[in-house]
Amino acid sequence: MDSATTPRSKLPDVGTTIFTVIGDLAAKHQALNLSQGAPNFDCDARLIDQAVAAMRAGRNQYASMTGLPALRAAIAAKCEHLTGLRYDADEEVTVVASASQGLYAAISGLVHPGDEVIYFDPAFDSYAPIVRLQGATPIALKLTAEGFRIPWDDLAAAITPRTRMIIVNTPHNPTSTVLGAADLDRLAALTRGTDIFVLSDEVYEHVVFDGGLHYGMARHRELASRSVIVSSFGKSYHVTGWRVGYCLAPAALTVEVRKIHQFMMFAADTPMQHAFADMLGDESTWLGLSAFYQHKRDLLARELAHSRFELLPSRGSFFMLARFRGFSDESDSDFALRLIRDHRVATIPLSAFYSDGTDLGIIRLSFSKDDATLVEGARRLSAV
Repeated sequence: MDSATTPRSKLPDVGTTIFTVIGDLAAKHQALNLSQGAPNFDCDARLIDQAVAAMRAGRNQYASMTGLPALRAAIAAKCEHLTGLRYDADEEVTVVASASQGLYAAISGLVHPGDEVIYFDPAFDSYAPIVRLQGATPIALKLTAEGFRIPWDDLAAAITPRTRMIIVNTPHNPTSTVLGAADLDRLAALTRGTDIFVLSDEVYEHVVFDGGLHYGMARHRELASRSVIVSSFGKSYHVTGWRVGYCLAPAALTVEVRKIHQFMMFAADTPMQHAFADMLGDESTWLGLSAFYQHKRDLLARELAHSRFELLPSRGSFFMLARFRGFSDESDSDFALRLIRDHRVATIPLSAFYSDGTDLGIIRLSFSKDDATLVEGARRLSAV
């Protein structure tokens, strides 16, 4: 059907992303999927049973806009157990329809036209477009090439009177780095005495490896007082298609986040909220995630040990970076497409996560897959 008028796009430079291209091509070639951070194995059967039980019990209408009270209480209790910081379940915890929606609500609620928002490249691809939709300016700072660490001196230099927000992500997608206690101290020092908010994307909060702690904003009282923390049940419970997440923030910030949330979704899916509330009561369902995914990380690394790829350290998340520049001069996008066509294995080029398309000759591998898929995917990659 022809449109009578041509709309004026708010995001004229945004088209089909490499993620869609990779997904479509992978389906066409029936490639193994090591590209998407979505598990190909089942969740805990109890979770499904509890969601079905909630449906059969008639819990199919709108939940409270702020989230099911039992779920908000369970989230607050979990955070206090892990960090010692207690968020008020009524005033400072909001259940949202996915972490993505939580990110949008936080940015939209706190950022105004003319503001600047600093984030770090490479980054999850939604941050900059959401900022631009508010009439604000996204400022991308590149993580250091050595270890993908935050360039603190560059961050200090980038802060201006218009800086309204700094977005951090730990564990980090796509580089698999994590923040430490010293990083939190540096961030607190740079934002002290300012009107800058911190938006902390912590969807992989329970996937930190090698005995490390998750240093999210709730571990630092000063940062917590100016931060919105966003997390996801989909990542923690292997149900990325169940779009339920949450935001933690001081009451004054929560008020603004909820103003946006109520007009976007009003409430997240009710039966799933009941299921997550029940599951959160069993702390083993989230405390065991680091060991679960570390096994998968180590399996993939072991199977690729004799390949031509240089594997970079993975400290957390579902991902591992692999450098191929030692044996191919192709762009990372062309290389990823060739892997699908010639070897039937799908990965993501790291350049897709850079605002300027920086190409370091690196691809991102996801190990949120069953062991057989990881072994076969590594075999195909080793044949490159």
